[in-house]
Amino acid sequence: MNRKPNRLINEKSPYLLQHAYNPVDWYPWSEEAFEKAKKEDKPIFLSIGYSSCHWCHVMEKESFEDEEVAEILNKYFVPIKVDREERPDVDSVYMNVCMLFNGNGGWPLTVIMTPDKKPFFAGTYFPKHSRPGRIGLMDILLTVAKKWQEDKEDLISRAEKVIGYLQEEVKSSPSELKVDYIHAGFFELKSRFDSVYGGFSNKPKFPTPHNLMFLLRYYYHTKQSEALSMVETTLLKMRLGGIYDHVGFGFHRYSTDRQWLLPHFEKMLYDQAMLLMAYTEAYQITKKEIYKQTAQEIIQYVLRDMTSKEGMFYSAEDADSEGEEGKFYTWTIQEIKDVLKEDADLAIKLFNIKEEGNFLEEATGHLTGRNIIYLKELPNIPAEKLEEIRKKLFDYREKRVHPLKDDKMLTDWNGLMIAALSKAGQAFSNQDYIYHAKKATDFILENMLINGKLYHLYKDGEVKIEGMLDDYAFFVWGLIELYQAVGDVKYLEKAVELSQKAIELFYDNENGGFFLSKSQDLIVKPKESFDGAIPSGNSVSSYNLYRLYLMTGDQDFYQKSYETLKAFGEEIKRLPSYHCMFLIAMMMHFYPTAEVVISGEKWQDPLKDLNVEFLPNKVVMVKYKENKEHLERLSPFTKGMEIPEDFYVYVCKNFTCNLPTKDLEYVKNLIKE
Repeated sequence: MNRKPNRLINEKSPYLLQHAYNPVDWYPWSEEAFEKAKKEDKPIFLSIGYSSCHWCHVMEKESFEDEEVAEILNKYFVPIKVDREERPDVDSVYMNVCMLFNGNGGWPLTVIMTPDKKPFFAGTYFPKHSRPGRIGLMDILLTVAKKWQEDKEDLISRAEKVIGYLQEEVKSSPSELKVDYIHAGFFELKSRFDSVYGGFSNKPKFPTPHNLMFLLRYYYHTKQSEALSMVETTLLKMRLGGIYDHVGFGFHRYSTDRQWLLPHFEKMLYDQAMLLMAYTEAYQITKKEIYKQTAQEIIQYVLRDMTSKEGMFYSAEDADSEGEEGKFYTWTIQEIKDVLKEDADLAIKLFNIKEEGNFLEEATGHLTGRNIIYLKELPNIPAEKLEEIRKKLFDYREKRVHPLKDDKMLTDWNGLMIAALSKAGQAFSNQDYIYHAKKATDFILENMLINGKLYHLYKDGEVKIEGMLDDYAFFVWGLIELYQAVGDVKYLEKAVELSQKAIELFYDNENGGFFLSKSQDLIVKPKESFDGAIPSGNSVSSYNLYRLYLMTGDQDFYQKSYETLKAFGEEIKRLPSYHCMFLIAMMMHFYPTAEVVISGEKWQDPLKDLNVEFLPNKVVMVKYKENKEHLERLSPFTKGMEIPEDFYVYVCKNFTCNLPTKDLEYVKNLIKE
């Protein structure tokens, strides 16, 4: 049946375009939709999701492509579709509502609200018809439509109470900080740790790499060996499991089981970036090749499949292809035999392939005859043979129908990948990684920084949506890591400028901390502290600001970093292990730090040497004749440092510098003291 497109056909978002031929009369989030709802006195049906979300596809198929559901939605409601990756601030507000109503959340997010955006119902996935334990969408819509006509005041009164609660929620309760919170975070993670399979829950299991990065720093500062052991167990078990794509590399979103075997198959850019940081840092500490290899394979995947011609990084790849989740990534035993021939028996044993399959269909709990490739232990066969097998499987798999790629490019997620590539470039002395970090950074600075303001999204040559806190925070993180890698003072200068702009746009001068956005089209201004799938913009901002304070001596950066931590002090105290990026920022305040200045015309080799090691409490600046004035303007405490023909290294603590030295081992020991 040829359907006419709805208004979403004019959008750029792949997620919104997926719904452009639904019979539902969708509006994007827009004044036009709210005006229509007010004029016709209809409630708004708000549906929020993202392009690679499996259950979003299921709900679309069951309900939004269905004429019966569409008829009810179009008659009694004004339906609005939002891509959570385009508008994370809208998503944040209504996800909090869902958590308030149900104690949990997720996507698709389903909200019903008044024409002035005040919600009175929220949930996640609903089937078309009611079934045991889950109400159907048809019943919800008809009940709400009847209630709106007969007792609208009750729904409005309920919505007003919700708004009152949300407004209280965004008011932070500042609290003094204690080093005990850092230790409490460690002990809380220890109590949640799965000692058999790694990770910090039973099931589902999410990677949450910032938890691991916190534990690596905890180990560095306290020499508590259990912290390192938890990281290593988790990183190794994830690398062996089905959550890792052993054929094409990169990590899937999360595991539905305890063993990291059965993933939700979507691949997100932010997971690749954060996991790349965790594996890189684990390698720096342990020097174990498996961590370096995994980091390099993640990069291989991102550069091969997730990088645009502009040098920016795409957002995600879908879980589904040909209407089935995981079809692209799973294998029948016959396919393995046909592709690998004489190596098939080896691969079947190595990858745990079964005749009946090992891939359970989530909805039915039945085996599908298809297999997820995974390992029980690190392979005991020559690396060349393993690569030969992988390459044959990869080449065969490339001919399959690929999952949809979400090719919009987001400043915040690109910032994370820039930070990760810069770190990996430093740790592995790999200039190619740094080149790609630089290329993405330069593209954002040239195309997505307009009149001093960052923008959030780039697609098909068009820049749109003013940047939010996460865009500034994560991109500044990338700029700082890139500056540490290449020593080009322009990246430090941009990090300073954009941090000042973020303070101007988002900082809450009354209560401390940063609002997520300054959009005027929200019922409340969201302010996030929870470090979820990725760290919060507030925790990363606090971390960035302290590092910039160390590099510039700017007291306002110090103050804002500390006040941001204090603003969420109560939440950190209550649930420290759910604020691990905040704890990383706290470590910068509570544990000794070092400002390192490499001064001289031959600064490249000492910079490379210092960057190979895991020294998380240091920042490095470089000074040479060409950048002398520029650097001294940004970092006045570097003024007296002479510039020799070779190099000197100054190690400063609290802006008091030791005598210059050329002994890099001595420098490292000074930093570690």
